[in-house]
Amino acid sequence: MNLSTRPAAAPCDPTRRFSIRSTQASFGFKPSRRRPGLARLQVALGWLVAGTLAFCASAMAQERPAFGLGEVVARAKALAAAPYAAPVSNLPDVFSKMQFFDYQKMQPRRDRFAWSELDTPFKLSFYHQGMQFNTPVRINEIVDGAVKEIPYDPGRFDFGDLHFDREQTSKLGWAGFRVLFPVNEPGKNDEIMSVLGASYFRVIGKGQIYGLSGRGLGIDTGLSIPEEFPAFREFWIRRPAALDTSLTFYALLDSPRATGAYEFTLTPGSDAVLAVKARVFQRPGGKPALFGVAPLTSMFLYGPNQPSPVYNFRPAIHDSNGLAIHAGNGEWIWRPLNNPPMVALSSFAAENPKGFGLLQRGRSFSRYEDLKDRYDLRPSAWIEPMNDWGKGSVRLVEIPTADETNDNIVAFWAPDTLPPPGQPMQFDYRMHWTMDEPAIMKDGPAHVLQTLRATGEIYQSNLIRAGDGTLAFLVDFKGERLRDLPQGAPVTALVSANDNVEVVGTLLQPNPAIQGWRLTYRIKVKDSTKVSELRAALEADGRTLTETWSFQLPPLPASMSPGDRERYLNLLRIGQQ
Repeated sequence: MNLSTRPAAAPCDPTRRFSIRSTQASFGFKPSRRRPGLARLQVALGWLVAGTLAFCASAMAQERPAFGLGEVVARAKALAAAPYAAPVSNLPDVFSKMQFFDYQKMQPRRDRFAWSELDTPFKLSFYHQGMQFNTPVRINEIVDGAVKEIPYDPGRFDFGDLHFDREQTSKLGWAGFRVLFPVNEPGKNDEIMSVLGASYFRVIGKGQIYGLSGRGLGIDTGLSIPEEFPAFREFWIRRPAALDTSLTFYALLDSPRATGAYEFTLTPGSDAVLAVKARVFQRPGGKPALFGVAPLTSMFLYGPNQPSPVYNFRPAIHDSNGLAIHAGNGEWIWRPLNNPPMVALSSFAAENPKGFGLLQRGRSFSRYEDLKDRYDLRPSAWIEPMNDWGKGSVRLVEIPTADETNDNIVAFWAPDTLPPPGQPMQFDYRMHWTMDEPAIMKDGPAHVLQTLRATGEIYQSNLIRAGDGTLAFLVDFKGERLRDLPQGAPVTALVSANDNVEVVGTLLQPNPAIQGWRLTYRIKVKDSTKVSELRAALEADGRTLTETWSFQLPPLPASMSPGDRERYLNLLRIGQQ
C-alpha cells in the first residue's frame, strides 16, 4: 500500500498520541513549592512521550506494507482503463541524431554505480538516453518497503570525447539499467542483465556473453499489419541485503492496446534464472490480432542446415540455431532455424506447454571459428511455465536478413482466446539462460545434435559419388536413450513430409563418433513457391527414442526465375552457373 493511502487513525499514529497528551495536559500542573519534584515529573513525562513516539515509529515501519506486484497490478489496471497517452521525446538533436558508435561512448562510471557504498554483491548502473531511446523511464528504489525515485544524474556517466552543451542533459533521464554481480570471480563486478528499449532485456550467466533477448510482451508480431512494441515505463528495484543471492524488481508496461505489471527475480550463477510474474490487461476497443507471451528475439544468419551463400571461414553465424518445444502432451520438438528469402511463420499447437526456447546447440569453438563475436559463448534461453497457460500455440517468426546485426528470429507463446478488457491474464514462468542445453532434456529423449544440408548423392558402379538431383538432410541424434541401447536393437526412423515433398529415400545408420545415430533424408521439392515440411524421429519396439525433428523449407518468391529457385534450393548460391 502506498503511504499516501494509509489509514489516518492507525493504532500507533503519533497524532493520536499527541491528542491524548493534550487532554492530560488540560488538567494542568499548577506551580508549587515542590519544583524539583515537578521537574522530575516533567522529565519523566518527556521520556515517556519520546519512548512512545519511538515505539510508534518502529511499529509504523513494521506495519508499512512492502511495495510489491499488487501495487503495480493496480497501476496497470487503472492505466488500461484510461486512454493511451504516447510518451513524447525530450531529446535534443545532439542525442536524437546520435549514431550507435557515439552512443556507446556514454558509459557508466564504475565509481558511481548505485549501491557501491553498500554491503551487497549486487550493483546497478544506468543507460543514458540517445538514438531511439528518446523517452525517459522512471527508476525507483524500494528500501524497507518505501519507494524513492533514483533521480537522473549525468555525473554517473563518462561521455568520452562527445561534445555538447552540458545544460542539454539537465532535463533528460534514464533509458534503462544494468545489473552487476561477481558471477565469474569474487570482487569483480560483471554485468549480468541489461534492460534497455521497449520491453527488451538480456541476461547472462557465468562465462557467457550477450546473445539473444527476452521481451515483456509482443503484439501482432510477424503479421502483415504493423507490429506494436509495448514498453516498460517505470521500474521499482528492491535494494538487496548483504547476503541476498537474488535481486527482485517490478516493471509497469504500457502500449496502445495493452498494459502490464511484471515482477522479475534474477538469480545469477552458472545458469542465470529469471523468474517472471506477468499480469497483462487489454485496453478497451483495440483487441490485438496476436498476443505474444514470453517472447524471445534472436539472430540466425546461416549454419550447416543452411550454408552461407558466399565463402566464409565461419561455419556458422547465429545466436540460436533452433526452437525447442516440450509440449503439454509430453512430446519434444526440435525445429532448426532458417534465414528465409521471405518472412516465414510457423505454429505449433501447445496447450499448457511444459517449456519452449531458442537454443544454441553445439558449443565447440570449431563450429563458429569467430574470435571476435564468440557465438560459442552465447546462451540459450528456455521458458518454463509455472502455472496453467491454457490453449494456445508456440509461434516462430523468421525474417530475412543480410547480416548478423539484425535480430531476425522471434519465438513466443500465443493464447487462443483473450479475456475481456479489465480482466488480467496471468503468466508465471522461469527463464533459464544456459549453455548446458542437454540438461534441459534431462530424463527426456535423445536430442538432435546437428542438421546438415547437402546435394543428394549416390555411389556409382565405379564408387565415385554423383549427384542424384535430390536435396539431402543429415540429422544426427544423440542421448542416453540411444547410447544405452543393447547391441542389435531394432531402431527405426519415422519420417513424414507434406504433399509438396517427394521423399526419395532415407538411410539410418549408427554414428559411433557421437554414440548416436544418423538419419539421411533425400527429397525433391515439387513446387518451390510453396512451403515444404519434413519430420523425423527414431523409435525401437514402439518406444520413442528421440525428440521430433521438424524442418521447414520456406517458400521462395514467385518473382525468382525457375533456374534461380532451383539453384537456391540445391546450392544456396543464387546466380551461380
